[in-house]
Amino acid sequence: MTEKIEEHTSKDVDPPRISTGSEGLDDILAGGLDRDRMYLYEGNPGTGKTTIAMQFLLEGVRQNESVLYIALSETRQELGLVAQRHGWSLDGIDIFELVPPETTLDPERELTVLYPAEVELNETTKLILDRVESVNPSRVVLDSLSELRMLAQTPLRYRRQVLALKHFFASRNCTVILLDDLSSDSVDLQLHSISHGVVALEQLAIDYGAQRRRLRVVKMRGIDFRGGYHDFTIKRGGLAIYPRLVAAEHHASFPQEIISSGNGGIDELLGGGLERGTNALLIGSAGVGKSSIALSFAIAAAIRGEHAVVFAFDEGLQTLETRATSLGMPIKAALDSGRLRIQQIDPAELSPGEFASIVRNSVDVDGARIIVIDSLNGYLNAMPDGRFLVLQMHELLTYLGQQGVNTILVLAQHGSSGPMDTPLDISYLSDSVIMLRYFEYAGTVRRALSVLKKRSGRHEQAIREFKLSRRGVVVGPPLTEFSGVLSGTPQYIGKTLPSVSGEDNEVA
Repeated sequence: MTEKIEEHTSKDVDPPRISTGSEGLDDILAGGLDRDRMYLYEGNPGTGKTTIAMQFLLEGVRQNESVLYIALSETRQELGLVAQRHGWSLDGIDIFELVPPETTLDPERELTVLYPAEVELNETTKLILDRVESVNPSRVVLDSLSELRMLAQTPLRYRRQVLALKHFFASRNCTVILLDDLSSDSVDLQLHSISHGVVALEQLAIDYGAQRRRLRVVKMRGIDFRGGYHDFTIKRGGLAIYPRLVAAEHHASFPQEIISSGNGGIDELLGGGLERGTNALLIGSAGVGKSSIALSFAIAAAIRGEHAVVFAFDEGLQTLETRATSLGMPIKAALDSGRLRIQQIDPAELSPGEFASIVRNSVDVDGARIIVIDSLNGYLNAMPDGRFLVLQMHELLTYLGQQGVNTILVLAQHGSSGPMDTPLDISYLSDSVIMLRYFEYAGTVRRALSVLKKRSGRHEQAIREFKLSRRGVVVGPPLTEFSGVLSGTPQYIGKTLPSVSGEDNEVA
């Protein structure tokens, strides 16, 4: 009876996986690949198949395994150049070259040379099998299947040869990565059915900015992978893959407390401040003071000893520092202490997946408690397809909230007065909405501030005037004789406007 229980338990244990050589892909696959299986990496030329395949073999070298690269489409020199530019060494990788380089007339060169288009498929296959038996590798990359497809000439013969390779490798206890550059007229579904798993890599050209790359796990037998598209970039050191953020996978405990903005007037409007783990949307026209108020939250966090990060899509570091200094904010001390970091983001060069990865790293590694995204308009420009911005922002805000991080979002409306439109409606995702408006009084342009929404806790219903002065953001008393604020044409209809301290030192 005991033996039967032990046998049943051993069968239920998930066999150990092997790393793909990419931390991001391992995360998508919940641990890596199953051993002794055949996988397919497919994509058009330039998508990074060779690079990620080299990472797979280099991981094997780090594990003291015997690895083999079968090159049917690239020369040793080309592979060496790829490795050099990534800072890799090919030591430990057996490269079996099956393409004729220009230096093949050198009699001292110990390479196997043949012209795949001029030999029979079975001869090429035999050379591959002989080399595998000689090296006895535990990891193999075959690059690429397009040459075998041309030699086979017919789909039936090609499928039989790939099946034969699969059974051969299975008997050798080695894990195989097949590369396919999709040179055939249609997607090879037969190859998909033969392979244990399929990873598709894509390169997208957008109207402006750098090309975007993404991958998708098409199938993976017996592995519960994270579906959908995942952004990646090719950098020195290999593919940097950014797994799609799933907020439900990330939970953390944090204290229930009120977070101050560092400004008494704003805190009073918010009923004391923002609850830990919530987000606030600052909405208004350009120049009304949204970024200044958002920055005050970040600097207040730094003063409390917390780490805050400002992601600036629209302004440079120098501009933000200059403005904060003119408003009397102690930004230099916060930056020098390391508790405040301002990172400028170029939306033309950064994919949404990479941005989400940077934000996650700020929270998980740096311990950020306040995140400022200034602005959502710039983030929208980073999206190749704006339809999915709200979905991605929903996951990001949910993740940050579940980590106890307060997020301050800035959104600029179109226009300066009258009815104003926003490029997207994200107010339903926001826990608090703070509206900033211009209004006219006695021939001058003034600024008004109000809290339209706060999900948790109370907030003030009044509209207050505020000024940007050398003393910072100065909030005045409630304005009770106002009309037309929500219509987009706020007007003060009272006889006298309550004064705001610091009015004489106002900063434009």
